[in-house]
Amino acid sequence: MPQNRIGLVPSLVALMAMAACDAGGLRAPGDSPFAPGVSSRAASESVDGLIVGHNLMAAGEYELALRAYYRAAAQRGNVDADILSAVGSAQLKLGRLGQAEDTLRKAVEADENFVPAWNNLGVVLMERGQYGEASLMFKRAFALDGGTSDDIQANLTLALAKLQNPAYVEPDRSGPALVRRGAGEYLLLTAPDP
Repeated sequence: MPQNRIGLVPSLVALMAMAACDAGGLRAPGDSPFAPGVSSRAASESVDGLIVGHNLMAAGEYELALRAYYRAAAQRGNVDADILSAVGSAQLKLGRLGQAEDTLRKAVEADENFVPAWNNLGVVLMERGQYGEASLMFKRAFALDGGTSDDIQANLTLALAKLQNPAYVEPDRSGPALVRRGAGEYLLLTAPDP
């Protein structure tokens, strides 16, 4: 046996002996041919799929983010405005404007006070050239937010300018910004392209 593997064998034997002493041992409980399941403690300590999705969105991995949001919905057992808003934002980034609009409309129906859903619905409507309705969504988001988000204010300003002049291009930004909820504040989900 090669020299580097000799030290590995006692370590593996010791590891297997410790696992056998554990309440579950090396086999599934009872006569089950299947591996033991995940403990409820381990499952409760798993990472929130919504946070994973937000990080993937920030990294530009929109398809993976969408999958993470779907997993988060399955883990939670319900689909709330937070999940719907996240799914709609990922759909928007993937260019699925019709799906994004439908999903974000469901989000604002689920919670009429959820600011990111109103803002992100406005972003979808801006992308679809519906500046009048987009400005109404941004006004609602701005009012619910109490005017504290610079991104929502900038989105509203852009929508109103586009409503008056559809050819208007804001010099410092490439378009409206998506927002998400996180740690009690509204964060820019994606930075505008320079």
